[in-house]
Amino acid sequence: MNRSTLSLLAAATALAALTGVAAVTAPGADEPAAATGAAPVRLPVERSSLLCPAPSTSEVAETTYTSYTPATTGDAAEPGSKAPAGGEALPDRAELKPSAATGDTTATPPEKDDGGTDGDKKNEDKKDEDKTNEEKKDEEKADEEKADGEPAADKPVLTATAPGTPVAAEADGADAPALIGAASGKLAPGWTTQQTTLVPAGGARGLLGVACTPPDTDFWFPGTSTAENRRDYVHLTNPDDTAAVVDIELYGPEGALKSQLTDGIPVPARSSVPVLLSTLTADPATSDVTVHVTTRSGRVGAVVRSAVDQLGSDWLPASADPAPSLVLPGIPADATSVQLMAYAPGEEDAELKIQLAGSTGTITPAVQQTIRVKSGMTASADLKGLTSGEAGALLLTPAQASRATPVVAALRVVRGSGEKQEVAFIPATGPVGERATVADNRAKGSTLSLTAPGKAAEVRVTASPGTGGGTPATKTYTVKAGTTLAFTPPVPAGLKGGYALTVETLSGGPVHAARMLALPEDGIAMFTIQTLTDDRARVAVPNAEQDLAVLED
Repeated sequence: MNRSTLSLLAAATALAALTGVAAVTAPGADEPAAATGAAPVRLPVERSSLLCPAPSTSEVAETTYTSYTPATTGDAAEPGSKAPAGGEALPDRAELKPSAATGDTTATPPEKDDGGTDGDKKNEDKKDEDKTNEEKKDEEKADEEKADGEPAADKPVLTATAPGTPVAAEADGADAPALIGAASGKLAPGWTTQQTTLVPAGGARGLLGVACTPPDTDFWFPGTSTAENRRDYVHLTNPDDTAAVVDIELYGPEGALKSQLTDGIPVPARSSVPVLLSTLTADPATSDVTVHVTTRSGRVGAVVRSAVDQLGSDWLPASADPAPSLVLPGIPADATSVQLMAYAPGEEDAELKIQLAGSTGTITPAVQQTIRVKSGMTASADLKGLTSGEAGALLLTPAQASRATPVVAALRVVRGSGEKQEVAFIPATGPVGERATVADNRAKGSTLSLTAPGKAAEVRVTASPGTGGGTPATKTYTVKAGTTLAFTPPVPAGLKGGYALTVETLSGGPVHAARMLALPEDGIAMFTIQTLTDDRARVAVPNAEQDLAVLED
């Protein structure tokens, strides 16, 4: 038998093996086969990942994690996802585990050991005693780990095993680490986790809230600053088993700021690194800065924690991808200050029309009608008195239809007055799509804002049971075209603990949403705002079928 005949037989064997696998995973005889050329089938995702940044450096910080996966049709069936023939079912499980030790890139290195002073040597006995105590603690810790059969570093901070019911965990103080989360089976589609931190006193006091984010490779953060009255850190969390290398670029009102970092920032495997933005540039302090985070290798979760003197602190999530038109939902009715920051990453300038979608319609605010954003530069606008006591959403659209330049944008919102002020951030965000969820709502203090910038829409809002019990509640709302509907969302009957809100678009045009959580503390109007985005619970899977004709001459 010659070599060409052997090659043909080998190819036929390989193709036969492949088609055999296709046959095993193809629809069963009782399932109708998809027609040739039919649209891909949308199926629930089987795995998802979330990353939560280290919540605070304050010793008085109180953090709550709330995790939730919306229930869908069929979730009452037997546990485990339906696996293809020949495969194994993924477990129905979602958990968040501590990352490896975090490190601040601005931290001072340990002092060099010079042998110690006389005073140090006099305390050797005390050190030995302390060491003995530490060894005892380590032994106790080792015994606990042995009993549990799992190292403390690998123990989940929070675990969920069934959709439809939120679970919560708490952490106090400055030692709470960043968390790395994974969900599989029925817990994966639409899995969300909210991290809410109350810092009642100190320079970073405030209510800080953030929805834990999936890993990615590209992030835009308009609305940051390197000014002296700001302490803005970008938190980088690497979920993978290999190191990532991250580049951070800063853009001010005059363009790119000179970088003091040219080799990238290494983020070790399964760890988190906070980076103080003001240490990345030698340029003078700048009030309005846009941060661009990209990875040279690997992927990370990225979010900015901002502390503003006299105004408090909160998290700034990444803006939606650059686009000619943007929606920034969730501006509270009692906002005392609203500042817009925008950046044009392309080669062309952007001229944007500013509008407010309020309760009765869309208006052009008298304070400022347009904003010009030069290419590669950060522009800002102080929109004093924007809301006039009316909740709304900011709409940015091209001033000229013929010049649709992509931009990114965010708002800094302040409530309260004098020493009782508090700050929060609203990034531009996409529509809720089929479904979006926000966790950690309370019996009092939650406000949901729904904006329909184009066509009217019908929306269903479902309140889950509480983390400690309660009966779900559902209500349908109509959002008129060009308006914002802000309201107290439904609360589960018999609520105990926090609960989740799921927003579904039933009909009409796109809807953008945000949730404000207000928890006043000592007369300070503490609050935080989270935008809701499509949970991407389903992905398009193309239809495929075996075709033995490829073996024919």
